[in-house]
Amino acid sequence: MLFAPPSPSRPRALGRLFAAAAGVAVVLGASACSAGGSIESADVNAWKATALPSASGIVLADAGKILNRDPVAKDASVPAGNYTLTMSCDGGGKEFFEVTLDGNHLTEAGAACNGSRETARIKVPAAGTLKISASSVDAPLIFAYQLVAAA
Repeated sequence: MLFAPPSPSRPRALGRLFAAAAGVAVVLGASACSAGGSIESADVNAWKATALPSASGIVLADAGKILNRDPVAKDASVPAGNYTLTMSCDGGGKEFFEVTLDGNHLTEAGAACNGSRETARIKVPAAGTLKISASSVDAPLIFAYQLVAAA
């Protein structure tokens, strides 16, 4: 006989197999969305060295961890001109960067927190104090950015 009728235990075995495969898919999917290791214990400088290597002519830069939803800000005096903001973050979700000049909103930029680099062009109309504030509702995450004069 070429075809054997299904045994009563066969549907249960297939159900268990499908359930196990679904469980593995969920675990692999979740781990693909999370950063390797714990953000809280991450070495910021080691991560930054690979995620956002240093460039020449940096006028403002920062790197760190956002462990809650509180923004992290840094400022510097800059001359008028065109700049490129390069950003990276890891940990899942998205990070937002608000750029102000002497307290006045200039622009916003964002980066997906998957370790990739994002860039934004920023025109600074006059010399002044430029402030970059990094924040995210997807904490914890690790971030780095650098602002350089555009060529």
